Amino acid sequence: MTPDDRFDEIATDLAPHGATAGAMFGKRALKAHGKAFVCLKGDLLAFRLGDGSPAHAEALALSGAELFDPSGKHRPFKDWVAVPVAHADAWLHHAETALDGLDR
Repeated sequence: MTPDDRFDEIATDLAPHGATAGAMFGKRALKAHGKAFVCLKGDLLAFRLGDGSPAHAEALALSGAELFDPSGKHRPFKDWVAVPVAHADAWLHHAETALDGLDR
């Protein structure tokens, strides 16, 4: 399964909870309440988890995970964690957590 296919599955799973597909920095993204919370960049899916939160630490601890740098210019977003496709089985969990975080 490609990262795009997995993104589509997650978008379908989260649609009943108010998530809609859109774009962020020209990349595929999921949004809710007017805010992006998931962004696909190549083989990485990035999640807005909130710097310092347990969910942020959990995602960042995954092998190959890193702070999300959409521009590629070494200016990462501190609230976002990009998780590689090797952990695609965890993507839905992190997407649900990111979506739940928008309500706070």
